Amino acid sequence: MNMCSKCYRDYVKEEEQSALAKAAFENSANPKKVLTTKPTESVDSSNVVAGAKETTASSSSATSGESVTVAKNRCFSCNKKVGLTAVKCKCGSVFCSLHRYPEKHSCDFDYKGAGQETIAKLNPQVNGNKLDVRI
Repeated sequence: MNMCSKCYRDYVKEEEQSALAKAAFENSANPKKVLTTKPTESVDSSNVVAGAKETTASSSSATSGESVTVAKNRCFSCNKKVGLTAVKCKCGSVFCSLHRYPEKHSCDFDYKGAGQETIAKLNPQVNGNKLDVRI
């Protein structure tokens, strides 16, 4: 077809739009098919409506998730652009060299608890049998 990537994308979009327009035109030309419904189809349509509500709820949650995203190349505290000196904290944010310490950016990560859990995993408690030592 000898098209660059941009021209090909535009070509594909035009084909999709023309196919959608053609389908919409065919549906509007045959209104009798749209008006005839059966009782079993009404039950199915209620399921479809419930599915549509679920998809709108999931899309709204995805929208709220997108607004929370933070740039990975900016300090979370001062919004300063950081390059190779960026420090990722255990709380999940990226900080500059001034705010890299937990005290400077009011980190909510529990370092003490994480250390205790790590030590507990690495050093399990071993209890020997007390009766073997006695005579």
